[in-house]
Amino acid sequence: MMLRFFLLLVVLSSAPLARADIFKCVDDAGHVTYTNARAPGKGCTVLSRDQAVSSVSSAPPRVSSAPLPQNGASQGGAGFPRVDGTTQRARDSDRRRILEEELASEQRALEVARRDAAQDPRRSASGAGTDRVQIHERNIEALRRELSNLR
Repeated sequence: MMLRFFLLLVVLSSAPLARADIFKCVDDAGHVTYTNARAPGKGCTVLSRDQAVSSVSSAPPRVSSAPLPQNGASQGGAGFPRVDGTTQRARDSDRRRILEEELASEQRALEVARRDAAQDPRRSASGAGTDRVQIHERNIEALRRELSNLR
């Protein structure tokens, strides 16, 4: 047994370590791509091992001067799009309907989970049945909280 362990240790320690270079490639449009394979003609440079790799641009976001679509949206302060009251009321109504449907679905699932937990004592003893019940109860509580926050 000890000999097998020693042989395994020798084999693993003699295996070469894998090392892959990371390339940062910038195309003609300025799009940055990080890859482990150098793309020909893409302005790729090898990153040093201690350099952090991030896909977040350090440049500030550009605000487009293009006109907004004609769906009730209007330009607000600091480039933030705003919608008119009718569009917002329709969105709020849709959100309320979706939350109410989800609440009804969770309430049905809670009743099923309670019934299953009561019918199968093994699930109740292991905690699986009560876990399902508690999850549905927390979901219902969160949905009710969301509904109460709507205007």
